[in-house]
Amino acid sequence: MRQFSRFFFVLCVAAISRAIYGTIVLPTGDPQHKSISTLQPFDTSNYGKLQLNNGLALTPQMGWNSWNFFGCEINETVIKETADALISTGLADLGYKYVNIDDCWSSIFRSLKGELVPHPKTFPSGIKALADYVHGKGLKLGIYSDAGVFTCQVRPGSIFHEEVDAKTFASWGVDYLKYDNCFNLGIKPEKRYPPMRDALNSTGRTIFYSICEWGVDDPATWAGKVGNSWRTTDDINDTWVSMTAIADINDKWASYAGPGGWNDPDMLEVGNGGMNYSEYRSHFSIWALMKAPLLIGCDVRNMTAATLEILSNKEVIAVNQDLLGVQGRKVSVTGKSNCSQVWAGPLSGKRIVVVLWNRCSEAVKITADWKMLGLEASARFSARDLWKHEDVGDDVNGNLGAYVEPHDCNMYILSPAAAYPSS
Repeated sequence: MRQFSRFFFVLCVAAISRAIYGTIVLPTGDPQHKSISTLQPFDTSNYGKLQLNNGLALTPQMGWNSWNFFGCEINETVIKETADALISTGLADLGYKYVNIDDCWSSIFRSLKGELVPHPKTFPSGIKALADYVHGKGLKLGIYSDAGVFTCQVRPGSIFHEEVDAKTFASWGVDYLKYDNCFNLGIKPEKRYPPMRDALNSTGRTIFYSICEWGVDDPATWAGKVGNSWRTTDDINDTWVSMTAIADINDKWASYAGPGGWNDPDMLEVGNGGMNYSEYRSHFSIWALMKAPLLIGCDVRNMTAATLEILSNKEVIAVNQDLLGVQGRKVSVTGKSNCSQVWAGPLSGKRIVVVLWNRCSEAVKITADWKMLGLEASARFSARDLWKHEDVGDDVNGNLGAYVEPHDCNMYILSPAAAYPSS
């Protein structure tokens, strides 16, 4: 997962189990996956067939996670103040409900009863008290463990302890589990992740199950019956190169997402300082269109106004949370180095979301024509710009185009102006 942890992982697994960790591969697709040149973009007849039916994740999860900004420097005060900030900024009212503790919350040893124990210095009040505090704000608490013998930062993992750990989490009032992939003894993910699903279900408490196996074994093809979301990629970094590469990888698995289970290209980096405003706006737009989890990764206690503006865009959030639940995808690449891109997807009410994404280093004109969207040439729409928050046409036909600044995007919703003719 993280560079240090993966290196340490190889050494430790070799020593402990003499098992050699398999090479991480990126998804190569499946026989049913069509290229964008032949795809009927919005044929959703095969979408979302694998979803776990536990009543959760009817839309992608929204909230906050500690790792991207804080790493191991977390404590119960940070978590409480973050919950407070989600309320005071209005983000909670927009749907950011999960307050998720990542790695480093636990002691390095289990109790004499074999149970996980919060670190006494950083979480002296315990996780139950913290969950009570978060619940008192109308929010939900998430926690972290690992489908291996250790977590990525070498705390006790949950493999072979699934039942006791699930009962512990439930007794604390935990609402969400992120389940990582370090120190996994070389056991296939398909074998390691279902036991925790079963253990969580047996507690009688409804707990969101977030599978984080980094896309190693093409989880989109099997994880839908195991968890509510699954990581399709390695960890994101707060850079343009990382963000765009991860978006491209996640796009390959669009047809496997749907209500109940979502592709997870990792948490948001918006506000962490490694990208500029335009790049963060593109990051948020594409994650929303892809129906990715919207898990804030910055310090929400000290956000800039620009960061809050991006994260609180109600119209973009509504795309992500649309109940039709179809992951939007890349439908056209043109221009130098294929950096002029159109991403699009269907929404409820026979609407279409369109993102004109400029991944070039200069401003370019990008056009989405009706053919690439699977529409008849005569179809007419009204168009709304989701970042300018204004209507830009009430009788748009044939195509929609605009000049887009470098590394920026324009995001629109097309609504039928009359009948909705489609191919």
